[in-house]
Amino acid sequence: MPSSSSTHPALFYMEIERTIGGVTVSVYKLPGLSTAYKFDSTYLLEGTPINSSETFILKGAKMNHCGLLTAKKEPVPLKSIEVELEVRDHVATVVSTLLYENKEDKPLEAVFVFPLPGDAAVCHFSAKIGQTQIVAEVKEKQKAHEEYDDALSSGQQAFLLEESDQSPDIFSLSVGSLPPGESASIRLEYVTELAVQADDGLRFCLPAVLNPRYQPQGSEGGSVQVTSVPASLVPYSLSFSARVFSPRPISKVESKCSLDPLQYLNTEQTQATVKLAAGHKFDRDVELLIYYKDAHQPTAVVEAGQASAKPGTLMGDPVVMLSLYPEFPQAVMSSVASCGEFVFLIDRSGSMDCPMDNRNQKETRIGSARDTLLLLLKSLPMGCYFNIYSFGSSYQHIFPKSVEYSEKTMEEALKKVEKMDADLGGTEILEPLKHIYSQPCIPSQPRQLFVFTDGEVGNTKEVINLVRDNSGSHRCFSFGIGEGASSALINGLAKEGGGHAQFITGTDRMQPKVMQSLRFALQPAVVDISVTWDLPKAVSVTVLSPPITTIFQGQRSLVYAQLTGQSPEAAEGCVTVKYSLAGHPSQNQLRFSLKPAEDTGLTVHRLGARTLIRSLEMEERERRGQQDGRVKQKVVELSVQSGVSSSFTAFIAVNKSDSKAIQGPLLRRNVPAPMMMMMSCSMPARLQRCAAPPMRNFMMGRAMPQSLSTQSCDFAAPVMGSHSIDDEVEVAMPKQPRRDPLLQLVSLQKASGCWLLEPALAAALGKTSEEVENPKPSVVNKEVWATILALIWLHGFKSDVQDEWELLAMKAASWLCAQKAPCVTECVEAGNALLGCKVQKDSLGI
Repeated sequence: MPSSSSTHPALFYMEIERTIGGVTVSVYKLPGLSTAYKFDSTYLLEGTPINSSETFILKGAKMNHCGLLTAKKEPVPLKSIEVELEVRDHVATVVSTLLYENKEDKPLEAVFVFPLPGDAAVCHFSAKIGQTQIVAEVKEKQKAHEEYDDALSSGQQAFLLEESDQSPDIFSLSVGSLPPGESASIRLEYVTELAVQADDGLRFCLPAVLNPRYQPQGSEGGSVQVTSVPASLVPYSLSFSARVFSPRPISKVESKCSLDPLQYLNTEQTQATVKLAAGHKFDRDVELLIYYKDAHQPTAVVEAGQASAKPGTLMGDPVVMLSLYPEFPQAVMSSVASCGEFVFLIDRSGSMDCPMDNRNQKETRIGSARDTLLLLLKSLPMGCYFNIYSFGSSYQHIFPKSVEYSEKTMEEALKKVEKMDADLGGTEILEPLKHIYSQPCIPSQPRQLFVFTDGEVGNTKEVINLVRDNSGSHRCFSFGIGEGASSALINGLAKEGGGHAQFITGTDRMQPKVMQSLRFALQPAVVDISVTWDLPKAVSVTVLSPPITTIFQGQRSLVYAQLTGQSPEAAEGCVTVKYSLAGHPSQNQLRFSLKPAEDTGLTVHRLGARTLIRSLEMEERERRGQQDGRVKQKVVELSVQSGVSSSFTAFIAVNKSDSKAIQGPLLRRNVPAPMMMMMSCSMPARLQRCAAPPMRNFMMGRAMPQSLSTQSCDFAAPVMGSHSIDDEVEVAMPKQPRRDPLLQLVSLQKASGCWLLEPALAAALGKTSEEVENPKPSVVNKEVWATILALIWLHGFKSDVQDEWELLAMKAASWLCAQKAPCVTECVEAGNALLGCKVQKDSLGI
């Protein structure tokens, strides 16, 4: 970026400009440098090289310095992060050690804000100051706050860790009275379940970002203040290692981050270790995908109770975790439902204009969403109903209510999808959901809701509660786009809506994951689900998990249960899951040993406690205003007993060993736990979410610098120092990328499943009209010939992405079979010769 004395103007282009509530927000791209953001007269700068063309002129830019520094402009006090992960089958224990140092000349109270998985159970928190070790206790939240304040006022060191009231995946850590020059090592431990991905991989994600939480207009409180610094200025380091234990062989561990080679610890390959390679940059989440052989085998883990706990209590009794994979009859799975109301809810907030992957600036999130909607609309079955909603600060819908799927309605929808852009401002997801649920359901058309968002909202619990309240009338499938998408929001929507959650990060393609969820939605609905237990007479069971309400082929269900009583040494238990599928009763059984497994710690107990705590918290919210506090008291008792965090408790640690009062007034610093390049503060109604690429680093929270405190925004705003530009600056506009050949072909398919013999099809196949028309057998219908050619091209050239077009190809094959056309074999042979393929007729499904 040139200074005022520079004689060389910078080439860059304006990507987007928007006026919201009287404030103009502009986003500029600078080749070789960065993205610049302007609101009012303030410019902010970040760095990603781009290309440019077609220029116009911009005048007068001014850069304000805004870094994450202490009052003396020294680096933030976080020095290093060490993360150790232990995975046992489907659950993980994560231990993070964070080292802080107070470089002020006065005592420091530091506040760190950081993300955890939404279903994590925080179960240990301790601090080491010098040689003094302090271990925190779980206490009722108000009591913990009082103890914290009392400790500070009496000159003692204190630490307070608590969950956000608005979202279960945000924790804040208050480090009180850290003396000048003193270091503190903080150890945080949590346990969490691992989600199963479309390819059967277990996903663990160490969030690299706490995205600014968008606050809906009129909402109060709950906002977490978040800021950031460029990766080049981050003064702390991250080390990460993982140990994996499984009852089945570990086939591989993958990550978008560079890993050292996987090291097996035994010949059975059921134990392994892996580490993050040196030199990891803070530009993405640390995501591991763990693959087991025979991943769909049901399993059971029985964990012994805590020796010091009283028998009959949750922590004193054994707890079993069942991992169930119901298998559906092949005859049922081969059929696809031809009914349903499909409602697609698309995020069009400004950040959806960001690249899907920062290393590839061409494909934006909104562009990928448009392509995905094309595949979805082409794959829907005839006879269903559909509608498309989009949201930002406001929301829109293509049709006033869901319409029957036909050629006319499909084409009308696609024309509007083509014009969708990331131009609706903020992230107001609650209101469109309310509108969708206010629409009456269509008889015999089960409602299926697909939610796409890259954002995070401050009212996560309110959104999830709304989905839960309407879970009896629909299934909800959710998609988190980009690193930093809230796991609490995405997983919560799917869990409470009886659907499936998917995360699309880095170089992931959105389309295969979305199409897998569409296959789930098209599966016959499973009803009348029941779980029965067969245990020895002396053993009773208390189920900790909520009832199973949905089952999909290939989807895991985890069930936790407390086992009370004494069982014989070699005793076995049996669990039977019964359900009705397409009118046929089915069941799956799992037999398991009641002997507790060795060396499991208390991971299963804590996750079981967390599951029960979440259910009770939900019950307490539903009964608020008409209850006497007994549910809340039960949550607090369970949280204290198990040592697991809840929304009503907090971890409090006080160092009472040093009776000397700390000298000097206490300084308060909202300083970053690690995360990269994010700026935000509480969101006023006048300025909604603006476009910006979310850059990440791990765990950060900080108050907005004073110079910008009156300008609040919900976009990533990386900062690189002070600059002043008085020169005229050339601004360039980007060129439109060429459409993908697969999408070009798919866009030509009709709603019925067929293709027309037209010049556009010939072009998509890479041929001239004459080359395509001449080989057609004379007795064959043009649409039949065109459809066979399209299917051959898909199977011959796009077999590597078959999961993206499989459903629309099935629809085309069904259409062909219904035509009872002559000479189909001859057509396939002629089509292969024309396109240079060797596709067998049987593989086309005709």
